[in-house]
Amino acid sequence: MILSCSHITKAFATDVVLDDISFHIEDCEKAAIVGVNGAGKTTLLRIIVGETEADAGQAVLTKGKTLGYLAQNQDLTSHRSIYDELLEVKRPVIEMEEQIRCLEQQMKHVSGDELEQMLETYTRLTHRFELEEGYSCRSEIAGVLKGLGFTEDDFQRPISTLSGGQKTRVSLGKLLLSRPDLILLDEPTNHLDMGSIAWLENYLLNYKGAVIIVAHDRYFLDKIATKIIELENGHGSVYPGNYTAYSQKKALVRETRMKAYLNQQQEIRHQEEVIRKLRSFNREKSIKRAESREKMLSKIDVLDKPAEINDEMNLRLEPDTVSGEDVLTIRNLSKSFGSNHLFSGVDIDIRRGERVAIIGDNGTGKTTLLKIINQLLPADSGEITLGARVGIAYYDQDYQVLHMEKTLFDELQDAYPEMNNTKVRSILAAFLFTGDDVFKRIGDLSGGERGRVSLAKLMLAPANFLILDEPTNHLDITSKEILEDALNHYTGTVLYVSHDRYFINRTATRILELAGGQFINYIGNYDYYLEKRELMAQLYLGGVASSRAASNATPWAAASSPAAGSDSSTREAWQAKKEEQSRQRKRQNDLKKTEDAIAALEGRDSHLDELLSQPEVATDVAKLLEINKEKEEIKAQLETLYEAWEALAEDA
Repeated sequence: MILSCSHITKAFATDVVLDDISFHIEDCEKAAIVGVNGAGKTTLLRIIVGETEADAGQAVLTKGKTLGYLAQNQDLTSHRSIYDELLEVKRPVIEMEEQIRCLEQQMKHVSGDELEQMLETYTRLTHRFELEEGYSCRSEIAGVLKGLGFTEDDFQRPISTLSGGQKTRVSLGKLLLSRPDLILLDEPTNHLDMGSIAWLENYLLNYKGAVIIVAHDRYFLDKIATKIIELENGHGSVYPGNYTAYSQKKALVRETRMKAYLNQQQEIRHQEEVIRKLRSFNREKSIKRAESREKMLSKIDVLDKPAEINDEMNLRLEPDTVSGEDVLTIRNLSKSFGSNHLFSGVDIDIRRGERVAIIGDNGTGKTTLLKIINQLLPADSGEITLGARVGIAYYDQDYQVLHMEKTLFDELQDAYPEMNNTKVRSILAAFLFTGDDVFKRIGDLSGGERGRVSLAKLMLAPANFLILDEPTNHLDITSKEILEDALNHYTGTVLYVSHDRYFINRTATRILELAGGQFINYIGNYDYYLEKRELMAQLYLGGVASSRAASNATPWAAASSPAAGSDSSTREAWQAKKEEQSRQRKRQNDLKKTEDAIAALEGRDSHLDELLSQPEVATDVAKLLEINKEKEEIKAQLETLYEAWEALAEDA
């Protein structure tokens, strides 16, 4: 075991973020911490590395082990180039190499004992140099930089000229090269393109140390994680396996808990009804039994209702108008920025009902294409034609559609003045903005919060063509799943840019890969793309297909055969269900007949009591004996019926 976290608790004012969290990490284990935004994932990492102090509990790293931490945002300041910054991580190896070279020069001019001593030192140093992989040091640095998306032309760029995302990639490279025994990564894929993420996956899979990851990239977690640590409502749960295994287990646990809750609620209602009925019989034995049942009921440990999945945020997208069959037609589109040629001669056709994902490396022009379609940037050449009755709603990752000076409330009400105050608040509440949150300025919100506001506006837009630029950025996994479900049920058309492979796999009906200034077409989701991309790349690089052929390509035949269930087992299950339903109906009928019989006898008994109160009956001895005899018979019959009713009620 390399790390032990025991009973960690942390609160900020009255908000308990972490409550008695315990887990451990074994050597070489790859674990992921998951939970909604605000669940305390980053706080837990900071407690582990010692940046934040826990209110209770502790995180203990095994003695002699090293730890490395990559925070979400890096404020890296340095006068060095990118390459030299990473080379500093290998400073001890570089100094060893310099010492070896110095000894080689000195040994040319000495002899005797002095030479022997130098040779001994030289042998010891070269052995250490070899053990620490000094000969491959520089090629390892170049490999890490290229893996993280830097080209050789970038190697000598000064750190001071880099963006925040590029600095984070440099910091990640430094951390990987330092090879600590335990790596903690907080959203490492946020600033990586698909190629870099795939490289990082393979690097971490082969990493000899342990890794703890906080990430919303479910595809990444599926590849890397062998253990999931879930933070939910302050509590922690540990699940073996990757994200998909956790998701399935979590769904099963929720279903089991919900069934237990519903069954208990049904039993409580049943017992309350039995108690009420027993009291209505108004006899000593029945009242005692009712009191006994009340005592048992008071001792029940009532289960809390499990929170429904995705019940915090409800997103429903539906177009007001049906567009024509042809939604978007692009012909011979080209765009360059100076000497940077993004794409040229692009032809794309998008038809109603499609959900088209655009993928490609960073800087290839994906966002530029969306901005050209939305007339935020001019094209160098080409034509863009919208189909009949097409209305666009655009989700911009830079939030240009938001007004930074407005409050959340004003942002929605000004955009849709027909909505009353209650409707505005309801929409914002659906996106987790409640109470005084609705009066926050857009400019004061975090990136994730602005993304949710943009999605709220998108939901209200009377559009039938959604154009989305990285819609899952800053969303937690729960919110991503809600958006996925909303898009999958959307009857309009969707065109989006995303590097979230899990999101693409769940939502895309077609993929356009932007590579080499051209769009390669794949009729299917991300798994289909992975299956066919090598073949398609060979065809395109070989000049077999043009970009227009790509956009209108005939889909490859995808093999898919749902497993057929056993007919005999289905019939047996159906028969068993029918028999059980028949038994239940018979019990209910018997119970109803018994209740009717009790009601009839109790009515007759009340009538006999009325007869006994009449003066002419009170003086008629024969009549009195007859009535009393009938009342005794009724009492005996009621006793039998009461017992029968209670047995039937318990069985039901």
